[in-house]
Amino acid sequence: MSEDPNRATAAAILPLVGGAGNVTSVAHCMTRLRLGIRDRSLVHDEALGALPAVLGVVEDDTYQIVLGPGTVARVTPELERLVEQARSHPEPAPQPAPATPAADTAPATTAEQLADRGAALKARQKARNATPGKLFLRRIANIFVPLIPALIGCGIIAGLNGLLTNLGRLPAAVPALAALASGFMSLIAVFVGHNTAKEFGGTPVLGGAVAAVIVFPGVTHITAFGRHLSPGQGGVLGALAAALLAVQVEKKCRAVVPAALDVLVTPTVTVLVTGLVTVFGLMYVAGEVSTALGTLATWLLAHGGAFAGFLLGGLFLPLVMLGLHQALIPIHATLIQQQGYTVLLPILAMAGAGQVGAALALYLRLPRNRSLRTTIRSALPAGLLGVGEPLIYGVSLPLGRPFLTACIGGACGGGLIGLFNQLGDTVGSTAIGPSGWALFPLVKGGQSLATTLVVYALGLAVGYVTGFLATFFFGLGTQQRAELNTAPDAEAGAGPRSAARPATAPPVPLTPP
Repeated sequence: MSEDPNRATAAAILPLVGGAGNVTSVAHCMTRLRLGIRDRSLVHDEALGALPAVLGVVEDDTYQIVLGPGTVARVTPELERLVEQARSHPEPAPQPAPATPAADTAPATTAEQLADRGAALKARQKARNATPGKLFLRRIANIFVPLIPALIGCGIIAGLNGLLTNLGRLPAAVPALAALASGFMSLIAVFVGHNTAKEFGGTPVLGGAVAAVIVFPGVTHITAFGRHLSPGQGGVLGALAAALLAVQVEKKCRAVVPAALDVLVTPTVTVLVTGLVTVFGLMYVAGEVSTALGTLATWLLAHGGAFAGFLLGGLFLPLVMLGLHQALIPIHATLIQQQGYTVLLPILAMAGAGQVGAALALYLRLPRNRSLRTTIRSALPAGLLGVGEPLIYGVSLPLGRPFLTACIGGACGGGLIGLFNQLGDTVGSTAIGPSGWALFPLVKGGQSLATTLVVYALGLAVGYVTGFLATFFFGLGTQQRAELNTAPDAEAGAGPRSAARPATAPPVPLTPP
Protein backbone atom coordinates (compact mmCIF):
# COMPACT_ATOMS: atom_id res chain seq x y z
CA MET A 1 0.00 0.00 0.00
CA SER A 2 1.39 3.41 -0.99
CA GLU A 3 2.16 5.92 1.73
CA ASP A 4 -0.38 8.62 2.49
CA PRO A 5 0.81 11.72 0.55
CA ASN A 6 -0.14 14.04 3.43
CA ARG A 7 1.92 12.02 5.88
CA ALA A 8 4.77 11.94 3.36
CA THR A 9 4.63 15.73 3.08
CA ALA A 10 4.68 16.10 6.87
CA ALA A 11 7.60 13.67 7.09
CA ALA A 12 9.51 15.67 4.51
CA ILE A 13 8.83 18.99 6.24
CA LEU A 14 9.77 18.01 9.79
CA PRO A 15 13.55 17.51 9.36
CA LEU A 16 13.77 20.65 7.21
CA VAL A 17 12.45 22.82 10.05
CA GLY A 18 15.02 21.46 12.48
CA GLY A 19 13.18 18.39 13.73
CA ALA A 20 10.62 17.98 16.48
CA GLY A 21 12.86 19.56 19.07
CA ASN A 22 12.91 22.81 17.11
CA VAL A 23 9.11 23.01 16.78
CA THR A 24 7.36 24.75 19.67
CA SER A 25 3.84 24.89 18.21
CA VAL A 26 1.86 23.56 15.25
CA ALA A 27 -1.28 25.22 13.86
CA HIS A 28 -2.80 26.08 10.53
CA CYS A 29 -5.07 28.61 8.86
CA MET A 30 -6.79 28.43 5.46
CA THR A 31 -3.64 27.91 3.41
CA ARG A 32 -0.63 27.93 5.76
CA LEU A 33 0.98 25.55 8.18
CA ARG A 34 2.04 27.81 11.08
CA LEU A 35 5.00 26.62 13.13
CA GLY A 36 6.61 28.04 16.22
CA ILE A 37 10.36 27.71 15.67
CA ARG A 38 12.90 27.65 18.50
CA ASP A 39 16.05 28.22 16.43
CA ARG A 40 15.55 29.88 13.05
CA SER A 41 19.03 28.92 11.83
CA LEU A 42 18.02 25.24 11.76
CA VAL A 43 15.37 25.81 9.10
CA HIS A 44 16.32 24.92 5.52
CA ASP A 45 14.33 27.44 3.48
CA GLU A 46 15.59 26.38 0.07
CA ALA A 47 14.91 22.69 0.62
CA LEU A 48 11.44 23.46 1.96
CA GLY A 49 10.63 25.60 -1.06
CA ALA A 50 11.68 22.74 -3.35
CA LEU A 51 9.14 20.27 -1.89
CA PRO A 52 6.38 19.55 -4.44
CA ALA A 53 3.55 20.32 -2.00
CA VAL A 54 5.01 23.64 -0.81
CA LEU A 55 3.85 26.79 -2.60
CA GLY A 56 6.08 29.10 -0.58
CA VAL A 57 7.12 30.08 2.92
CA VAL A 58 6.17 33.16 4.93
CA GLU A 59 8.02 34.26 8.04
CA ASP A 60 6.01 36.47 10.36
CA ASP A 61 5.30 35.96 14.06
CA THR A 62 5.37 32.24 13.18
CA TYR A 63 7.11 30.33 10.41
CA GLN A 64 4.39 29.70 7.82
CA ILE A 65 4.56 27.11 5.05
CA VAL A 66 2.04 27.72 2.27
CA LEU A 67 0.40 24.42 1.29
CA GLY A 68 -2.90 25.66 -0.10
CA PRO A 69 -6.55 25.12 0.89
CA GLY A 70 -7.49 21.58 1.86
CA THR A 71 -3.94 20.25 1.83
CA VAL A 72 -2.90 22.21 4.92
CA ALA A 73 -5.80 20.81 6.97
CA ARG A 74 -4.65 17.27 6.14
CA VAL A 75 -0.92 17.76 6.58
CA THR A 76 -1.15 19.57 9.94
CA PRO A 77 -2.46 16.62 12.03
CA GLU A 78 0.08 14.33 10.39
CA LEU A 79 2.88 16.72 11.35
CA GLU A 80 1.54 17.00 14.91
CA ARG A 81 1.54 13.21 15.15
CA LEU A 82 5.12 12.97 13.87
CA VAL A 83 6.27 15.68 16.29
CA GLU A 84 4.78 13.81 19.24
CA GLN A 85 6.34 10.54 18.09
CA ALA A 86 9.74 12.09 17.54
CA ARG A 87 9.76 13.76 20.95
CA SER A 88 9.36 10.38 22.61
CA HIS A 89 12.67 9.23 21.09
CA PRO A 90 16.07 10.93 21.13
CA GLU A 91 17.15 12.38 17.81
CA PRO A 92 20.53 13.65 16.59
CA ALA A 93 21.10 17.37 16.85
CA PRO A 94 20.17 19.04 13.57
CA GLN A 95 22.76 21.01 11.67
CA PRO A 96 22.21 24.71 11.05
CA ALA A 97 20.98 25.58 7.60
CA PRO A 98 23.53 27.13 5.30
CA ALA A 99 23.34 30.89 5.32
CA THR A 100 21.33 32.40 2.51
CA PRO A 101 23.43 34.83 0.50
CA ALA A 102 22.33 38.40 0.95
CA ALA A 103 20.70 40.01 -2.04
CA ASP A 104 23.15 42.34 -3.74
CA THR A 105 22.68 45.21 -6.09
CA ALA A 106 23.30 43.13 -9.23
CA PRO A 107 20.32 42.75 -11.55
CA ALA A 108 18.12 39.79 -10.67
CA THR A 109 17.54 37.66 -13.76
CA THR A 110 16.43 34.24 -12.51
CA ALA A 111 13.59 33.14 -10.29
CA GLU A 112 16.10 32.25 -7.58
CA GLN A 113 17.65 35.71 -7.61
CA LEU A 114 14.24 37.38 -7.59
CA ALA A 115 13.25 35.28 -4.60
CA ASP A 116 16.41 36.31 -2.76
CA ARG A 117 15.57 39.92 -3.45
CA GLY A 118 12.06 39.31 -2.12
CA ALA A 119 13.56 37.89 1.06
CA ALA A 120 15.72 40.99 1.50
CA LEU A 121 12.70 43.24 0.99
CA LYS A 122 10.83 41.25 3.61
CA ALA A 123 13.64 41.56 6.14
CA ARG A 124 13.55 45.34 5.89
CA GLN A 125 9.75 45.45 6.01
CA LYS A 126 9.61 43.13 9.02
CA ALA A 127 11.81 45.51 10.97
CA ARG A 128 9.41 48.36 10.19
CA ASN A 129 6.40 46.25 11.14
CA ALA A 130 7.66 45.39 14.62
CA THR A 131 5.80 48.29 16.24
CA PRO A 132 3.45 47.81 19.21
CA GLY A 133 0.42 48.84 17.17
CA LYS A 134 1.10 46.44 14.33
CA LEU A 135 1.99 43.60 16.68
CA PHE A 136 -1.34 44.18 18.43
CA LEU A 137 -3.19 44.02 15.09
CA ARG A 138 -1.38 40.78 14.32
CA ARG A 139 -2.63 39.29 17.58
CA ILE A 140 -6.15 40.44 16.76
CA ALA A 141 -5.84 38.60 13.45
CA ASN A 142 -4.74 35.47 15.32
CA ILE A 143 -8.06 35.53 17.19
CA PHE A 144 -10.12 35.30 14.01
CA VAL A 145 -7.96 33.04 11.82
CA PRO A 146 -9.05 29.82 13.62
CA LEU A 147 -12.70 30.78 13.01
CA ILE A 148 -12.36 31.03 9.24
CA PRO A 149 -13.12 27.34 8.41
CA ALA A 150 -16.42 27.54 10.30
CA LEU A 151 -17.25 30.87 8.66
CA ILE A 152 -16.65 29.37 5.23
CA GLY A 153 -18.61 26.19 5.89
CA CYS A 154 -21.58 28.04 7.37
CA GLY A 155 -21.38 30.67 4.64
CA ILE A 156 -21.64 28.10 1.87
CA ILE A 157 -24.54 26.38 3.65
CA ALA A 158 -26.26 29.76 3.94
CA GLY A 159 -25.85 30.28 0.21
CA LEU A 160 -27.22 26.83 -0.55
CA ASN A 161 -30.15 27.47 1.77
CA GLY A 162 -30.91 30.75 0.00
CA LEU A 163 -30.75 29.06 -3.39
CA LEU A 164 -33.15 26.30 -2.35
CA THR A 165 -35.50 28.85 -0.82
CA ASN A 166 -35.58 30.93 -4.01
CA LEU A 167 -36.13 27.86 -6.17
CA GLY A 168 -38.76 26.41 -3.86
CA ARG A 169 -36.92 23.08 -3.74
CA LEU A 170 -36.58 20.71 -0.77
CA PRO A 171 -38.72 22.80 1.61
CA ALA A 172 -38.25 20.26 4.40
CA ALA A 173 -34.48 20.77 4.31
CA VAL A 174 -34.56 24.57 4.37
CA PRO A 175 -35.18 25.00 8.14
CA ALA A 176 -32.40 22.52 8.93
CA LEU A 177 -29.95 24.28 6.63
CA ALA A 178 -30.94 27.63 8.12
CA ALA A 179 -30.18 26.31 11.60
CA LEU A 180 -26.80 24.94 10.49
CA ALA A 181 -25.86 28.19 8.78
CA SER A 182 -26.98 30.46 11.61
CA GLY A 183 -25.99 28.43 14.68
CA PHE A 184 -22.31 29.31 14.56
CA MET A 185 -22.92 32.98 13.80
CA SER A 186 -25.32 33.26 16.74
CA LEU A 187 -22.52 32.11 19.05
CA ILE A 188 -19.49 33.61 17.33
CA ALA A 189 -19.05 36.05 20.22
CA VAL A 190 -18.30 33.11 22.53
CA PHE A 191 -15.59 31.78 20.21
CA VAL A 192 -14.08 35.25 19.84
CA GLY A 193 -13.99 35.64 23.62
CA HIS A 194 -12.37 32.22 24.03
CA ASN A 195 -9.68 32.91 21.42
CA THR A 196 -9.01 36.42 22.72
CA ALA A 197 -8.29 35.20 26.22
CA LYS A 198 -6.08 32.44 24.83
CA GLU A 199 -4.12 34.86 22.63
CA PHE A 200 -3.52 37.41 25.39
CA GLY A 201 -2.52 34.99 28.12
CA GLY A 202 -5.77 34.47 30.03
CA THR A 203 -7.88 31.39 30.68
CA PRO A 204 -9.75 30.72 27.39
CA VAL A 205 -12.94 29.42 28.98
CA LEU A 206 -13.24 32.56 31.13
CA GLY A 207 -12.98 34.69 28.01
CA GLY A 208 -15.75 32.63 26.47
CA ALA A 209 -17.83 32.88 29.64
CA VAL A 210 -17.83 36.67 29.79
CA ALA A 211 -18.49 36.91 26.05
CA ALA A 212 -21.42 34.50 26.35
CA VAL A 213 -23.46 37.11 28.21
CA ILE A 214 -23.59 39.09 24.96
CA VAL A 215 -25.64 36.40 23.20
CA PHE A 216 -27.69 35.34 26.25
CA PRO A 217 -31.43 35.94 25.54
CA GLY A 218 -32.00 37.14 29.12
CA VAL A 219 -30.13 40.41 28.51
CA THR A 220 -33.41 41.80 27.15
CA HIS A 221 -34.40 42.39 30.81
CA ILE A 222 -31.33 44.58 31.43
CA THR A 223 -31.38 48.33 30.87
CA ALA A 224 -28.21 50.26 30.08
CA PHE A 225 -28.01 53.94 29.12
CA GLY A 226 -31.77 54.13 29.21
CA ARG A 227 -32.32 51.30 26.71
CA HIS A 228 -33.06 47.60 26.94
CA LEU A 229 -30.21 45.45 25.69
CA SER A 230 -30.73 42.93 22.91
CA PRO A 231 -29.00 39.55 22.46
CA GLY A 232 -25.93 39.91 20.29
CA GLN A 233 -25.63 43.65 20.86
CA GLY A 234 -22.01 44.63 20.42
CA GLY A 235 -21.23 41.45 18.49
CA VAL A 236 -17.64 40.41 17.99
CA LEU A 237 -16.31 43.82 19.01
CA GLY A 238 -18.07 43.58 22.36
CA ALA A 239 -16.79 40.04 22.84
CA LEU A 240 -13.27 41.15 21.99
CA ALA A 241 -13.39 44.03 24.49
CA ALA A 242 -14.98 41.87 27.21
CA ALA A 243 -12.37 39.13 26.87
CA LEU A 244 -9.49 41.62 26.87
CA LEU A 245 -10.85 43.09 30.11
CA ALA A 246 -11.29 39.61 31.55
CA VAL A 247 -7.63 38.82 30.90
CA GLN A 248 -6.53 41.92 32.80
CA VAL A 249 -8.87 41.24 35.73
CA GLU A 250 -7.74 37.61 35.90
CA LYS A 251 -4.05 38.54 35.92
CA LYS A 252 -4.53 41.10 38.69
CA CYS A 253 -6.49 38.60 40.76
CA ARG A 254 -3.81 35.96 40.44
CA ALA A 255 -1.22 38.49 41.57
CA VAL A 256 -2.97 39.18 44.90
CA VAL A 257 -5.19 36.17 45.71
CA PRO A 258 -3.52 33.45 47.83
CA ALA A 259 -2.85 30.22 45.94
CA ALA A 260 -5.17 28.24 48.21
CA LEU A 261 -8.12 30.46 47.22
CA ASP A 262 -7.18 31.10 43.61
CA VAL A 263 -9.35 28.36 42.12
CA LEU A 264 -12.44 29.81 43.81
CA VAL A 265 -11.83 33.55 43.90
CA THR A 266 -10.14 34.34 40.57
CA PRO A 267 -12.73 32.83 38.19
CA THR A 268 -15.61 34.27 40.23
CA VAL A 269 -14.19 37.79 40.39
CA THR A 270 -13.17 37.68 36.73
CA VAL A 271 -16.62 36.68 35.48
CA LEU A 272 -18.47 38.94 37.94
CA VAL A 273 -16.50 42.14 37.38
CA THR A 274 -16.06 41.72 33.65
CA GLY A 275 -19.62 40.54 33.15
CA LEU A 276 -21.09 43.56 34.93
CA VAL A 277 -18.89 45.96 32.97
CA THR A 278 -19.94 44.19 29.79
CA VAL A 279 -23.72 44.34 30.30
CA PHE A 280 -23.73 47.87 31.75
CA GLY A 281 -21.18 49.41 29.41
CA LEU A 282 -19.32 47.41 26.79
CA MET A 283 -22.39 45.94 25.07
CA TYR A 284 -23.89 49.36 24.52
CA VAL A 285 -20.67 51.04 23.41
CA ALA A 286 -19.61 48.17 21.16
CA GLY A 287 -23.11 48.03 19.72
CA GLU A 288 -22.93 51.69 18.77
CA VAL A 289 -19.49 51.21 17.21
CA SER A 290 -20.66 48.13 15.29
CA THR A 291 -23.69 49.97 13.97
CA ALA A 292 -21.51 52.90 12.94
CA LEU A 293 -19.11 50.60 11.07
CA GLY A 294 -21.95 48.95 9.18
CA THR A 295 -23.52 52.30 8.36
CA LEU A 296 -20.17 53.73 7.24
CA ALA A 297 -19.39 50.80 4.94
CA THR A 298 -22.86 50.96 3.40
CA TRP A 299 -22.72 54.74 3.00
CA LEU A 300 -19.20 54.67 1.57
CA LEU A 301 -20.09 52.27 -1.23
CA ALA A 302 -23.55 53.77 -1.80
CA HIS A 303 -22.11 57.27 -2.29
CA GLY A 304 -18.43 56.72 -3.06
CA GLY A 305 -19.07 53.82 -5.40
CA ALA A 306 -16.35 53.43 -7.99
CA PHE A 307 -13.96 55.84 -6.25
CA ALA A 308 -14.20 54.00 -2.93
CA GLY A 309 -13.79 50.64 -4.64
CA PHE A 310 -10.83 51.96 -6.64
CA LEU A 311 -9.04 53.09 -3.48
CA LEU A 312 -9.80 49.94 -1.51
CA GLY A 313 -8.79 47.59 -4.33
CA GLY A 314 -5.65 49.52 -5.15
CA LEU A 315 -4.40 50.10 -1.63
CA PHE A 316 -4.99 46.64 -0.23
CA LEU A 317 -1.59 45.18 -1.13
CA PRO A 318 0.28 48.23 0.24
CA LEU A 319 -1.78 47.82 3.42
CA VAL A 320 -0.56 44.25 3.59
CA MET A 321 3.03 45.41 3.24
CA LEU A 322 2.49 47.85 6.13
CA GLY A 323 0.78 45.21 8.28
CA LEU A 324 -2.38 47.30 8.53
CA HIS A 325 -4.69 44.89 6.68
CA GLN A 326 -5.25 42.92 9.88
CA ALA A 327 -7.39 45.73 11.26
CA LEU A 328 -10.01 44.81 8.65
CA ILE A 329 -10.69 41.32 10.00
CA PRO A 330 -12.95 42.36 12.91
CA ILE A 331 -14.74 44.73 10.52
CA HIS A 332 -15.44 41.86 8.11
CA ALA A 333 -16.76 39.74 10.98
CA THR A 334 -18.94 42.61 12.22
CA LEU A 335 -20.47 43.18 8.78
CA ILE A 336 -21.17 39.47 8.35
CA GLN A 337 -22.88 39.36 11.71
CA GLN A 338 -24.94 42.48 10.97
CA GLN A 339 -25.81 42.13 7.30
CA GLY A 340 -25.12 38.49 6.52
CA TYR A 341 -22.14 39.36 4.31
CA THR A 342 -19.19 41.72 4.08
CA VAL A 343 -19.21 44.13 1.15
CA LEU A 344 -15.49 44.85 1.58
CA LEU A 345 -14.00 41.42 0.83
CA PRO A 346 -15.02 41.12 -2.86
CA ILE A 347 -13.48 44.53 -3.49
CA LEU A 348 -10.25 43.65 -1.69
CA ALA A 349 -10.15 40.33 -3.56
CA MET A 350 -9.56 42.28 -6.76
CA ALA A 351 -5.97 42.80 -5.62
CA GLY A 352 -5.37 39.11 -6.31
CA ALA A 353 -6.86 39.49 -9.79
CA GLY A 354 -4.40 42.29 -10.51
CA GLN A 355 -1.55 40.01 -9.45
CA VAL A 356 -2.70 37.24 -11.79
CA GLY A 357 -2.95 39.66 -14.72
CA ALA A 358 0.49 41.06 -13.96
CA ALA A 359 2.00 37.56 -13.82
CA LEU A 360 0.50 36.64 -17.19
CA ALA A 361 1.97 39.78 -18.72
CA LEU A 362 5.42 38.97 -17.34
CA TYR A 363 5.10 35.44 -18.68
CA LEU A 364 4.59 36.78 -22.21
CA ARG A 365 7.11 39.61 -21.89
CA LEU A 366 9.96 37.33 -20.78
CA PRO A 367 9.98 34.43 -23.27
CA ARG A 368 13.64 33.56 -22.66
CA ASN A 369 13.55 33.52 -18.86
CA ARG A 370 12.57 29.89 -18.43
CA SER A 371 13.16 29.99 -14.69
CA LEU A 372 10.73 32.85 -14.01
CA ARG A 373 8.19 31.52 -16.52
CA THR A 374 8.24 28.13 -14.79
CA THR A 375 7.62 29.82 -11.47
CA ILE A 376 4.70 31.84 -12.87
CA ARG A 377 3.20 28.78 -14.58
CA SER A 378 3.27 26.75 -11.39
CA ALA A 379 1.94 29.58 -9.19
CA LEU A 380 -0.91 30.73 -11.43
CA PRO A 381 -3.43 28.01 -10.42
CA ALA A 382 -2.95 28.95 -6.77
CA GLY A 383 -3.22 32.63 -7.67
CA LEU A 384 -6.53 32.07 -9.44
CA LEU A 385 -7.83 30.48 -6.23
CA GLY A 386 -6.67 33.42 -4.14
CA VAL A 387 -3.34 32.09 -2.83
CA GLY A 388 -1.25 35.13 -3.68
CA GLU A 389 2.07 34.61 -1.88
CA PRO A 390 4.03 32.79 -4.62
CA LEU A 391 3.19 35.40 -7.25
CA ILE A 392 3.56 38.43 -5.00
CA TYR A 393 6.73 37.62 -3.14
CA GLY A 394 8.38 35.43 -5.74
CA VAL A 395 7.60 37.51 -8.85
CA SER A 396 5.98 40.95 -8.77
CA LEU A 397 7.30 42.50 -5.56
CA PRO A 398 11.01 41.74 -6.15
CA LEU A 399 10.71 43.22 -9.65
CA GLY A 400 9.28 46.44 -8.22
CA ARG A 401 7.19 48.07 -10.90
CA PRO A 402 5.02 45.00 -11.63
CA PHE A 403 3.84 45.17 -8.03
CA LEU A 404 2.52 48.68 -8.69
CA THR A 405 0.89 47.71 -11.99
CA ALA A 406 -0.75 44.75 -10.22
CA CYS A 407 -2.18 47.26 -7.73
CA ILE A 408 -3.61 49.21 -10.67
CA GLY A 409 -5.38 46.06 -11.80
CA GLY A 410 -6.79 45.55 -8.32
CA ALA A 411 -7.91 49.19 -8.20
CA CYS A 412 -9.82 48.95 -11.48
CA GLY A 413 -11.49 45.69 -10.49
CA GLY A 414 -12.41 47.16 -7.13
CA GLY A 415 -13.72 50.28 -8.84
CA LEU A 416 -16.10 48.22 -10.95
CA ILE A 417 -17.43 46.32 -7.92
CA GLY A 418 -17.83 49.64 -6.08
CA LEU A 419 -19.72 51.13 -9.02
CA PHE A 420 -22.21 48.27 -9.05
CA ASN A 421 -22.63 48.65 -5.29
CA GLN A 422 -23.51 52.30 -5.84
CA LEU A 423 -26.03 51.29 -8.52
CA GLY A 424 -27.72 48.85 -6.13
CA ASP A 425 -26.12 45.59 -7.22
CA THR A 426 -24.41 44.94 -3.90
CA VAL A 427 -21.72 42.25 -3.92
CA GLY A 428 -20.69 40.71 -0.61
CA SER A 429 -19.16 37.59 0.85
CA THR A 430 -20.79 35.47 3.55
CA ALA A 431 -17.39 34.52 4.99
CA ILE A 432 -13.82 35.77 5.13
CA GLY A 433 -10.80 33.85 3.89
CA PRO A 434 -11.22 32.74 0.26
CA SER A 435 -10.54 34.97 -2.70
CA GLY A 436 -10.38 34.73 -6.47
CA TRP A 437 -12.43 31.89 -7.92
CA ALA A 438 -12.72 30.29 -4.48
CA LEU A 439 -14.99 33.16 -3.43
CA PHE A 440 -17.75 32.30 -5.90
CA PRO A 441 -19.59 29.86 -3.56
CA LEU A 442 -19.71 32.56 -0.86
CA VAL A 443 -20.92 35.47 -2.95
CA LYS A 444 -24.16 37.11 -1.84
CA GLY A 445 -25.74 40.46 -2.60
CA GLY A 446 -28.79 42.64 -2.86
CA GLN A 447 -29.95 41.27 -6.22
CA SER A 448 -30.46 37.75 -7.55
CA LEU A 449 -27.63 35.28 -7.08
CA ALA A 450 -27.02 35.14 -10.83
CA THR A 451 -26.67 38.93 -11.04
CA THR A 452 -24.30 39.03 -8.07
CA LEU A 453 -22.13 36.27 -9.52
CA VAL A 454 -21.93 38.06 -12.87
CA VAL A 455 -20.89 41.33 -11.22
CA TYR A 456 -18.16 39.59 -9.22
CA ALA A 457 -16.96 37.77 -12.34
CA LEU A 458 -16.83 41.07 -14.23
CA GLY A 459 -14.74 42.57 -11.44
CA LEU A 460 -12.26 39.71 -11.67
CA ALA A 461 -12.10 40.05 -15.45
CA VAL A 462 -11.38 43.77 -15.21
CA GLY A 463 -8.70 43.10 -12.58
CA TYR A 464 -7.06 40.45 -14.78
CA VAL A 465 -7.16 42.54 -17.96
CA THR A 466 -6.06 45.82 -16.38
CA GLY A 467 -3.26 44.18 -14.41
CA PHE A 468 -2.13 42.45 -17.60
CA LEU A 469 -2.18 45.57 -19.78
CA ALA A 470 -0.58 47.83 -17.19
CA THR A 471 2.23 45.34 -16.62
CA PHE A 472 2.69 44.44 -20.27
CA PHE A 473 3.19 48.06 -21.34
CA PHE A 474 4.55 49.71 -18.20
CA GLY A 475 5.69 46.95 -15.83
CA LEU A 476 9.25 46.57 -17.11
CA GLY A 477 11.76 49.12 -18.32
CA THR A 478 13.70 48.45 -21.51
CA GLN A 479 16.94 47.66 -19.69
CA GLN A 480 15.24 45.50 -17.07
CA ARG A 481 13.39 43.52 -19.74
CA ALA A 482 16.63 42.97 -21.65
CA GLU A 483 18.40 41.74 -18.51
CA LEU A 484 15.57 39.38 -17.57
CA ASN A 485 15.38 38.00 -21.10
CA THR A 486 19.09 37.19 -21.23
CA ALA A 487 19.15 34.92 -18.19
CA PRO A 488 21.68 32.10 -18.79
CA ASP A 489 20.06 28.80 -19.69
CA ALA A 490 22.20 27.10 -17.07
CA GLU A 491 20.51 29.15 -14.38
CA ALA A 492 17.07 28.98 -15.94
CA GLY A 493 16.47 25.49 -14.66
CA ALA A 494 15.48 26.66 -11.19
CA GLY A 495 12.42 24.74 -10.09
CA PRO A 496 9.03 26.30 -9.77
CA ARG A 497 9.18 26.34 -5.99
CA SER A 498 12.55 28.03 -5.67
CA ALA A 499 11.16 31.47 -6.34
CA ALA A 500 8.37 31.01 -3.88
CA ARG A 501 10.69 29.57 -1.25
CA PRO A 502 12.12 32.64 0.45
CA ALA A 503 8.97 34.70 0.05
CA THR A 504 9.07 35.50 3.71
CA ALA A 505 6.70 38.42 3.88
CA PRO A 506 3.57 39.35 5.83
CA PRO A 507 0.64 37.05 5.08
CA VAL A 508 -1.91 38.11 2.51
CA PRO A 509 -5.57 37.63 3.69
CA LEU A 510 -6.68 37.09 0.15
CA THR A 511 -6.88 33.61 1.61
CA PRO A 512 -6.27 34.98 6.02
CA PRO A 513 -4.17 33.19 6.25
